[in-house]
Amino acid sequence: MNGSTDDAIMAHRIGRVLEKSGEMIKLSLQACAHCALCAESCFKFQSSGGNPGYSPSYKAINSIGKIYRKRGRLSESEYNAISDLVWNRCALCMRCYCPVGINIPSLIACARNVCRERGVFPAYDGEENS
Repeated sequence: MNGSTDDAIMAHRIGRVLEKSGEMIKLSLQACAHCALCAESCFKFQSSGGNPGYSPSYKAINSIGKIYRKRGRLSESEYNAISDLVWNRCALCMRCYCPVGINIPSLIACARNVCRERGVFPAYDGEENS
């Protein structure tokens, strides 16, 4: 296969992920009041000393939010930054609580799915991915 065919296949696969969860993503992004109350329930946020980059809402908005708004058309460096948010800054422990009812773990899981489709995820065997 050539590069453009691979890119088209990857774009289609990312599109499928976004289509499947698109309504939930859209409603969640619209409903988020950026109140940061979810941060109190996140042990990663707490252990970071209150670094806003570890807030669950920040992670969701700047991962799947960005992917959704740009329809998956992001640069490699943008995907690497998103990968850091969803893999390194989130344990997906399901403890984050949103008083508005946004299911933040579902948003992070969706971002992880897109990153997997893109081939950007941590290597657990000692080898680097992408």
